[in-house]
Amino acid sequence: MKIAVIGTGYVGLVTGVCLAEVGHHVTCIDINEEKVEKLRKGIPPIYEKGLDVLMIDNIDRNRLKFTTVHKEGLSDAEVVYIAVGTPQSADGSADLTYIYQAAKDIGEHVNRDVLVVTKSTVPLGTNFQVKEIVEDHVKGPFKVEVASNPEFLREGSAVYDTFNGDRIVIGTETEEAAAILEKINEPFDIPVLKTSITSAEMIKYASNAFLATKISFINEIASLSEKVGADISDVAKGVGQDHRIGSQFLNAGIGYGGSCFPKDTQALVRISEEVEHDFKLLKSVIDVNARQKTTLFEKAKKRFGTLKGMRVALLGLAFKPETDDMREAASIEMANALTAEGAEVIAYDPIAMENAKKVLPESVQYAENIENAIKDATVVFILTDWKEIKEKALLFSSLFMKKPIIFDGRNCYSQEETEKVQVEYYSVGRSAVNERAIHDSNKQLAASF
Repeated sequence: MKIAVIGTGYVGLVTGVCLAEVGHHVTCIDINEEKVEKLRKGIPPIYEKGLDVLMIDNIDRNRLKFTTVHKEGLSDAEVVYIAVGTPQSADGSADLTYIYQAAKDIGEHVNRDVLVVTKSTVPLGTNFQVKEIVEDHVKGPFKVEVASNPEFLREGSAVYDTFNGDRIVIGTETEEAAAILEKINEPFDIPVLKTSITSAEMIKYASNAFLATKISFINEIASLSEKVGADISDVAKGVGQDHRIGSQFLNAGIGYGGSCFPKDTQALVRISEEVEHDFKLLKSVIDVNARQKTTLFEKAKKRFGTLKGMRVALLGLAFKPETDDMREAASIEMANALTAEGAEVIAYDPIAMENAKKVLPESVQYAENIENAIKDATVVFILTDWKEIKEKALLFSSLFMKKPIIFDGRNCYSQEETEKVQVEYYSVGRSAVNERAIHDSNKQLAASF
């Protein structure tokens, strides 16, 4: 089919490229000329494994195009996907400015009957407003249908998830619209769930809210485990083996971040308030996550008393591995807290350092590798569990630090591993390792600063 995708951010670009890969003719539209020029050369603006290869292949096959001109991109399009950003407003609600502008552009430039599909995460009822805007601006006797087709992609594995998803949710008003979307998605060979538009909109929010809840829940259990002497690794394993619960999203750490969970949980609370529903559980999830982002800082303060003047290494800056996304990353809160404390911060991330420079304090220094970040550091904080960091941080700390001390926000190592190399090791939801054995030799360390 001939498909247009408005927006070439994370969702729009992955959607457009993967639809082209299964045989559709896709034109992606974005108003950023510099960005579009790079896209035409097969250079994605985001880091996503395998995406660049698929882009180049489908550009070469003439199945994938990029343009800044709406008239060109929407001409003869049978289906138009809206995949623009819905940033968080000051009150926590979703800002729909770009959604409504996309709807207006569709109405002004389509030249045939069209199905408008919303991929962006939007509040309940938005699709009906989109339909009204398109119909108000359409220049001809064209039939306009709308559908909600939320995405469930994980950053870092979005291409894989597109071809190996659990389900494809299609929310429509008519069977005709549902049939079109089923046909488009048939090559993916993934189960399809057909619902009303409102239910599809709610499924997206409910899914993200539930996963965020699992993360905050296990982090609360981790905090309790530390106080009673339990090991959160064993607890999570025992809980996750219950098939009713499952093991995914039960990794204790320093909280969730990224473009979805923080924004969508806040938006769902706002949606609830608008219909006078007090979503107490989700409010607690958000509060727990905010507190969790600085839990390592509080542990370090307790250990040293002050971090003023200390050289502190931050390993991993992106909110999760396999992405360069810094949105709501725990490293932001940590870097701000450390610099405010008067610490000297040096940071390393395999991919995200350029994006990090835009949001971290100007005083933060950046190392070209893990070794240089760790050298001369008083303490190391692990904030993102990149494979490279997991493989090297423990060994390098033991080799290059005079008195190796690690605060691990992702529980990268077993306690047995850290005991073998005599590193003073603090993690989340587990007892400190070598604290008593090494503390005496380190007790004057903080006083020297």
